[in-house]
Amino acid sequence: MNKKIDLLKGHIFTSLTGLALPIMVTALVQMAYNLTDMAWIGFVGSPAVAAVGAGGMYVWLSQGVVAMAKMGGQVKVAHSLGKGNREEAAIYASGSIQMGLLFALLYGVVSFFGARSLIGFFGLNDASIAQDAQVYLKITCGLIVFSFMNTIITGIMTAMGDSRTPLFANFIGLVLNMVLDPVLIFGVGPLKGSGVAGAAIATVMAQAVVTAVFLIAIRKDQVVFDKVKVLCKVPWDYMKAMIRIGFPASVQNLIYTSISMILTRFVTGFGDTAVAVLRVGGQIESISWMTADGFAAAINSFVGQNYGAGQYGRVKKGYFTAIGVMFVWGLFCTVLLVGLPEHIFGLFIHEPEVIPMGVRYLVILGVCQMFMCIELTTVGALSGLGRTLLCSVISVVFTSARIPLAMVLSSTALGLDGVWWAFSISSIIKGILFFLSFLIVSRKLPGDNHLARMEANNDL
Repeated sequence: MNKKIDLLKGHIFTSLTGLALPIMVTALVQMAYNLTDMAWIGFVGSPAVAAVGAGGMYVWLSQGVVAMAKMGGQVKVAHSLGKGNREEAAIYASGSIQMGLLFALLYGVVSFFGARSLIGFFGLNDASIAQDAQVYLKITCGLIVFSFMNTIITGIMTAMGDSRTPLFANFIGLVLNMVLDPVLIFGVGPLKGSGVAGAAIATVMAQAVVTAVFLIAIRKDQVVFDKVKVLCKVPWDYMKAMIRIGFPASVQNLIYTSISMILTRFVTGFGDTAVAVLRVGGQIESISWMTADGFAAAINSFVGQNYGAGQYGRVKKGYFTAIGVMFVWGLFCTVLLVGLPEHIFGLFIHEPEVIPMGVRYLVILGVCQMFMCIELTTVGALSGLGRTLLCSVISVVFTSARIPLAMVLSSTALGLDGVWWAFSISSIIKGILFFLSFLIVSRKLPGDNHLARMEANNDL
């Protein structure tokens, strides 16, 4: 069966959802990946959760580093394939992988040797929590190369219209992680458990297996990967084109994560337990944003290929189809988080005194889920058009506003809940602004005769 979906012709809803559904399931698999870690660590106690939360912030930060290679490669590969130029697509894929390997080496070295200072930034009150966080950071980020390669290969495959292979690879990783987590965290038989370190090792081992599955899969590809030459020099013009598109997305991700790290330090002032609530609540909330991010990757490739082919009407139709789907998903997540917060949070934190804090987090963040889904989907569409700078400006400005807003709201009777409201309010504003931005940008796209021809053939 051909795993690649033709994004340039055919029924838009079918093509888009055919590509998006495996990506969304992959996102849910990755979410389950994270929640599995969190569920097992939760049995160790909230201090262990806080340690993983602090160390995990740098895993999140790493995604901003790899975003330049991933986004630049994915968009340019999609544009090249839209023009029918596979050789050009392979050159961009080669450059993307080369950048990813270099970034992984640099990030791994800094994380391993600078772990003490990096964790010290959060000002954790308990020395044992800080020590566990350092261990988690050294293992997960010191061996970040597997995560980077998985991210980049997933992006290239998505640009090709293949979202099933990443789903298969990540599912294998999830199963392995679910098996390794309890074994390495608590031990079994003569094997002694390693707690937080065990969770980190399980994660890295699972990621390494995912990379191995990808390497096996791409050996059979005859569209792009058979022409990829990782050890050959990529012309600077190609690298520059990827950097132009990927750099704003990378800066956006880095600043977004840095803001979250600053806010995590701010939350530490309410106690280490508050950090655990932030970590667990964020992972639970990922049922919304990771799925939306997955759908954004699909609309990114859809828009990228059709933009490269000059099918601008199809670009607009695809965007509004995606927005409709994501609005419904966001509404479902709102109902879930607002309606069942205690039951959901209680699965991961078992101390009775902590659960009410988590319930309030889920209810407050539940309010903004529809707008967050619209924001992420629109970022994917605008990036597919190459408008990554616009996305970065909007995201950075209004995500940065969370800091003063959190300070103001938390100084009132809201206390810690004021921080959560800062998250929710900013997401609502960004969702509205991104939607309006796409409307303005799309009006500047010229019409095309492809749309009329497809309508005549009932393709839409």
